[in-house]
Amino acid sequence: MEIALLGVLAGLALIDSTSFGTLLIPVWMMMSPAGLRAKRLLIFLGTVAGAYFLLGIALSAGATVFIEQLSDALDSKPAYAVQLALGIGLLLFGIFSGRKKSGAEKETGRLMRWRERAMSGEGSPKSLMLLAVAAVGLEAATMVPYLAAIGLLSKSSLAFPQITLVLAGYCLVMILPALALLVGRMTARKYVEPVLEKINQWMVRNAAETTAWIVGIIGFLLIRDATSHLF
Repeated sequence: MEIALLGVLAGLALIDSTSFGTLLIPVWMMMSPAGLRAKRLLIFLGTVAGAYFLLGIALSAGATVFIEQLSDALDSKPAYAVQLALGIGLLLFGIFSGRKKSGAEKETGRLMRWRERAMSGEGSPKSLMLLAVAAVGLEAATMVPYLAAIGLLSKSSLAFPQITLVLAGYCLVMILPALALLVGRMTARKYVEPVLEKINQWMVRNAAETTAWIVGIIGFLLIRDATSHLF
């Protein structure tokens, strides 16, 4: 397995670890007035990782078949030219859409409703799992890093069982920052709580901009890969 590929995948997984479901909701749960309930947070994170993993398996299976049928066409200069154009488009979108402020109040209001659900500390494990699945569904339109990772894996020389193992590792890396914060919250509450509050304030304030820069980074990665084959 190429070390470079693993490095890119690790980077994409860390980008995914800063999303709504993998970081912001866990931070809210750790800040709950009802007190920290580690078991509930672990159930939530496990469900998020599991949902991403199952979705990744399904998408990888379809992508692998598609790429096998069109491998020659995809490994051609016209295909990489299309990839380059797509990357430039995503990069420009990330640069310019992040500057837009319209709809910011509406977005913040929606985040606050999710915040209330996450911080209530109420509900059964089933309702918590449904919250996790709903969060993944909400992110479906913006899970560009994960889709990029699946695309890279599908184009690699890895067999499907190996892709499955890599996806499992990817999903684990996605939730590692939240797990690290949980450990810190349990062992060093005095020092970690201010960090949680800063993360909460930054992510709520910059929700739209965060999505924009994630899309921009993916665009840059696509441009870099395409240019390495074209020039």
